[in-house]
Amino acid sequence: MPSTFEPTDSLQGRIAVITGGTGAIGLATAHRLASLGARCVLLYNSESAESAAAKAAALPGSGHLCFKAPITDSQTLTSVATEIEKQCGVVHILVNSAGYTKPVPAADLEALTDDLIDDILKVNFRGVIATIRAFMPLLKKSEDGLVVNISSIAGFTGTGSNLAYVAAKASIDVVGDALAKAFAPHVRVISVSPGVVDSTFVPGRGPDFNEKAANTIPLKRIGTVDDVAAVVQACATTMRYVTGTRIVVDGGRHL
Repeated sequence: MPSTFEPTDSLQGRIAVITGGTGAIGLATAHRLASLGARCVLLYNSESAESAAAKAAALPGSGHLCFKAPITDSQTLTSVATEIEKQCGVVHILVNSAGYTKPVPAADLEALTDDLIDDILKVNFRGVIATIRAFMPLLKKSEDGLVVNISSIAGFTGTGSNLAYVAAKASIDVVGDALAKAFAPHVRVISVSPGVVDSTFVPGRGPDFNEKAANTIPLKRIGTVDDVAAVVQACATTMRYVTGTRIVVDGGRHL
């Protein structure tokens, strides 16, 4: 039977797959979910196997796993999903936090090359859809699945690291809404849209940029990775009657 979507304060027995799971937002999310009892599976790309395994082992609880799985490699994603099914049976939560970008001013169309556009869309749009496709059978099998796509306010403000990134995030938001309708009631789909976050995700952004950005934000600071992770946690626990929408976590930067 599908869930009736009551709030919960426990994720005991839940399986959570997190792409970009060893990165800033992904790992912070894994810590929060694991602390409530979830068994986490960290998918990673560029990190060493030893480092990824150490991060998985350091999570609260036990039984956590990690797999090298570039989200641009659909065959590997399918193989990893098969292995997770063997070890875990189902997937209850999928957090898509893997991504890639490169700063290019909106007016510098010459620097926004065809290759860069293709790379940005391959990771931030196609890769997310490929991941959802690979894990949807296991999410449906749980009859209480949740997909959280880490998006960005760039997707609706039109202001971001580059225009291709803006397009990718806008696309994920709209497609996420369509998926929420298509797979209800067995799987919920939600976009979580941060603004400026204190991480190394955008190359070249450091303390100077963060300080200037903080001064433009109504809540007078930039976001932390835990701000974002806390919203993902809420989607899985207290906000269970939510699907097909965007949750903005930016301190009011979009205003």
